Amino acid sequence: MKDQPKGELAIRVVAMPKDTNPAGDVFGGWLISQMDLAGGVFCRKIAKGRVVTVTIDSTTFNAPVFIGDTLCCYVSLVKIGRTSITVYIEAYVNRDFEDTRIKVTEGEFKYVKMDENRKPALINK
Repeated sequence: MKDQPKGELAIRVVAMPKDTNPAGDVFGGWLISQMDLAGGVFCRKIAKGRVVTVTIDSTTFNAPVFIGDTLCCYVSLVKIGRTSITVYIEAYVNRDFEDTRIKVTEGEFKYVKMDENRKPALINK
């Protein structure tokens, strides 16, 4: 495996037929939503509270995801601001019964910590 993921494994899920378009390809939107969930899981631990997605930047689709692929999203910290956390997320798949891992998508996501009134809240570092 030449390309190793960076960061922490935050989510693992299997692509199912319901996640495809009429041509049978897994939706890019489904893939982005899985990455967003992974980033949220990672950032909640840092923020010690609720976070919301505010930007998704520089997302690159490198390879397709197929039905039955196991999608693994790895998250690494880029920056912690006053109220925001920027992370880099890499999505890899393992094809059915194969040991190889393929990077399918990567991108930078930013989350903001929210208080109980849905206003940005300070992150205690």
